[in-house]
Amino acid sequence: MKRILIASAVAFAAGGQALAADLPPPVAPPPRAPAAYIPIAPAYNWTGFYIGGNLGGAFTNGTFTDTAASTFSSTSTTSFIGGGQVGVNYEFGSGFVIGAEAMFDWLPNTKNTLTATNGTGNTATATINNRWLTTATGKLGYAWDRVLLYGKGGGAWVGNSTSNVSVTTAATGGTTPASLSGNSSNWGWTAGIGVEWAFYGNWSARAEYDYIGLQNQTYTLPANAPAPFNGDSISTSNRYIQLVTAGVNYKFGGGWW
Repeated sequence: MKRILIASAVAFAAGGQALAADLPPPVAPPPRAPAAYIPIAPAYNWTGFYIGGNLGGAFTNGTFTDTAASTFSSTSTTSFIGGGQVGVNYEFGSGFVIGAEAMFDWLPNTKNTLTATNGTGNTATATINNRWLTTATGKLGYAWDRVLLYGKGGGAWVGNSTSNVSVTTAATGGTTPASLSGNSSNWGWTAGIGVEWAFYGNWSARAEYDYIGLQNQTYTLPANAPAPFNGDSISTSNRYIQLVTAGVNYKFGGGWW
């Protein structure tokens, strides 16, 4: 009986091996689909020439003295300004940006009304109009991809004129027109700070603050003006203009979106 059981087990094992040999090989699992390719946009580069326009406001001030020992009071109006700029930037691989820029703006309604009052009671009133300004500056900044923070400094030139000059005599209340030496260009220095954002392709928007310091200047009344302003010399010092502007630039070359 034992021999019969052993023989049956051997026969069953041999049959199983033969059956396994007749089965097809296992099918390999299908290959995985490759991960979707997502392109990575290159970092924005600020290198290139640019041109643009700006709008904003200007605020002016100064200190006045004269040879007639008058007391001065002045009022300044905030001026709307508008103009354009052209420049060039170069960005290093580390993110530092250097550049240069020239900016021109019209100041259509910047008025400084100056009144001089003397011990005689007579007063002299003049209006000094700034007409335009130009700056030529160097720039240094740092870029975080499409955001650029920069400072600038250089030279400034302002064109102005004088008008509506008159001397009022206290005794009679009469007003006598007079004239000042005027219609001149003034030069000085400028410094500013700004931030710019490249919002689409080669287009960027910026906001900027600039301070313009101007040299002293002297105006002279004619010799036939009512006393004590006949031949009076009026000097201005601590003259400055502050600008707050917003602008848009278009850069030639580079850029992405």
